[in-house]
Amino acid sequence: MPNTNFRPLMLPPGSPSEGVPSAPPGTIFVLGPEGGYAVPARRYTLLFGRDREDVHVPVGVDDPTVSRRHGVFTCTGPDGGWWLTNTGHLPIELPNGALMLTGHRRFIEPGYTPLVINSSKQRSHLVEVRLVDDDDQHPRSTTKEETVDPETVYELSPQERLVLTALARRYLEGAEAFPLPLTWEDTAQTANASPFTTKVWNFRTVANTVEEVRERLHRRGVRGLMRDEVGEPVGSTLSVNLIRELVKTVTLSAQDLELLDDQS
Repeated sequence: MPNTNFRPLMLPPGSPSEGVPSAPPGTIFVLGPEGGYAVPARRYTLLFGRDREDVHVPVGVDDPTVSRRHGVFTCTGPDGGWWLTNTGHLPIELPNGALMLTGHRRFIEPGYTPLVINSSKQRSHLVEVRLVDDDDQHPRSTTKEETVDPETVYELSPQERLVLTALARRYLEGAEAFPLPLTWEDTAQTANASPFTTKVWNFRTVANTVEEVRERLHRRGVRGLMRDEVGEPVGSTLSVNLIRELVKTVTLSAQDLELLDDQS
């Protein structure tokens, strides 16, 4: 579908983030609680924020902590892609937990990207973004289909799963709002207490096992798992990023806690 046949389009409230109308690659759909806007890849500036009369996509209209023009999507032409700039006072949170501060600019990747503006009044405002690519021009409804696993689920050996479950125990238990990985020593102790272990673990064998999995996922294109990809001090950042990826893809789940001995 050429862009000349698809012009900027207002979307009514309640428009679904999935199953957007058929559109050419490069079309961006931006949805808020009061509706949204769809624009093909062309020179354009699309605004969202609190001022209903001055933006394309209103968001947080009754929350004065949201800026009148909180963010702007810009495209320089059919081949320029879409960029997001935070022009507001509050950060914009991305799906991986990264924060775009005032003035930060980021390229929008194809697919679905939820943006969250967290208010100081313990309120959150969602802006849903979908950028159409070649494989997303004719989305179909899956309402009645069986639930399936995510496309990305990483293979783990039984002993890798045991060690990573021990490392991520606090995440899988869900009792802490801001969990951290266990130390290598505590991970080894937890793994050794499991009736499913086939070896005696220590901090070194645990660290080597986790490193092997990180390197394997890195080769699959997962970012943030190697020292040269994160800032100093590294601390537990690499393990945190690994656990988030494994949990996000349901490679690890709360059911894996059955591998661990029931200890306090």
